Amino acid sequence: MMTDPIDVVRTALLQALIIAVPILGSGLFVGLLVSLFQSVTQIQEQTLTFVPKIIVMILVAVVLLGWISVRLGDFAYEMFTGL
Repeated sequence: MMTDPIDVVRTALLQALIIAVPILGSGLFVGLLVSLFQSVTQIQEQTLTFVPKIIVMILVAVVLLGWISVRLGDFAYEMFTGL
């Protein structure tokens, strides 16, 4: 039973971190690949780094939408029932 406010905040931040890691990790990986491509080809275009990262992060978020909603639903149930 989580009655301590510090435990509630800690759990909420941990859930936010667990949900955000796959999306941010995919953006990091794509950014690394695009930067490597830019350094090899010497193309220094700012939109070349921004657009692929955004597209991949949106795709990952859409693919993981079911998992994210289950995690948030479980967290909300835990907060309202006090289990």
